Formats: sequence, C-alpha cells, structure tokens
Amino acid sequence: MSILDIFARLEKERMEKEVSGKVEYIVAGLGNPGKKYENTRHNAGYMTLDKISSKYGFGIDKVKFKSLVGEGNIGGHRVLFMKPETYMNNSGEALGEAVRFYKIPVEKVIVISDDISLPVGKIRIRRKGSHGGHNGLKSIEAHLGSNTYPRIKMGVGEKPHPDYDLADWVLGKFSAEDKKIFDTSCEKGVGALELILENKFEEAMSKFN
Repeated sequence: MSILDIFARLEKERMEKEVSGKVEYIVAGLGNPGKKYENTRHNAGYMTLDKISSKYGFGIDKVKFKSLVGEGNIGGHRVLFMKPETYMNNSGEALGEAVRFYKIPVEKVIVISDDISLPVGKIRIRRKGSHGGHNGLKSIEAHLGSNTYPRIKMGVGEKPHPDYDLADWVLGKFSAEDKKIFDTSCEKGVGALELILENKFEEAMSKFN
C-alpha cells in the first residue's frame, strides 16, 4: 500500500468518525410539508434550512422524528437539522421527540421561524422569549416545557391591512420581488446560525438584529 493510499484511508476514517459523531445541537426550521405550501411565508424556516444545506452540502431528506432530517458539521459541531412534517401547529411534537432522544439541553435547540412583525428581509435573533402568538413556537414551548430555546425569526412582512385574514397571509406565497429580498435574509440567517454555533450570540445579535 502506497503512502497516498494510507493517507486516503486515514482521511476516510476521519470523515466517517466525524459524520457519526454525537449530535450536539438541533436546528429546526418550521413550516408545512407538501407542494401546496412551498414558498409560502409560513415556510420561512424550511427555506432557510435549504440555504444552509446547500452551502454545506448535506441533504435534509431522511424521515425520522416525524420530520425530514439531515446531519451536518458546522464549526466543528455536529448538528441535526429538522423540518417537522407535523404541520406548523404541532411542530413541538416532532421536535420534542428528537430532543428527548438525543438528550439535548433546551439552550442548544435552535428554532428558525417566520415572523409577521418584521418586514421582509429583516431577521431577529433571541436567546429565549414568549411564543408571541406563533402557533409553531407555542407548540414547541408546550412540548419542551420551556421557552429558553434560541430562535432566529425571519421577517415575512405584516398583513396588508388589519381585516386581512392572518391564515391567508402566512399561507400565501411571496411575490417575486419579496422572494428575492427574502432570499437575502436567508443568507443572513445562515450567518447568524454559524455565529450562534460558535457561541458568539452577542455578535450575532449585534450584526444581524
């Protein structure tokens, strides 16, 4: 066996060990499954995870914990990425299963969701907080028994007028112009997540809030 073969084998073993490492963080992007809901405002979490998986070259396509899941290594940390398929209002059911399985502390569960109080293109990072009436976050709080999980809120814009039905708004699709703007905020979300995983929470909030 040549020296190159030995190095190739060692590198392969190193990568296999890295891939099979213990999950340290769970990142859940919230949304609703199925073609019907693609590119809707409520699927902001799904879309942000798509940007992350594209950048780091892993799939989120295995079925586990009532979700589509994938694992990736970011900044030396093994991360489980989840797209709960329980529909938005029951997101906590899926996330709770994964948290209990891996015994992940709540402070290492990062949730990415839509936020109608923020304009399209803006994001907001919080260490903890109330659900603010968001049904997905409300479900997660109930199943985790805590609201001390970090979250990245993706702005999708407020209703065009007070009488507009909220469900119609969040389940509606972005306009072509807003979708372009939202895509830039997904890149911000990726940058924020990278800093949070490096334990640079204050820097993430200062840079992106």
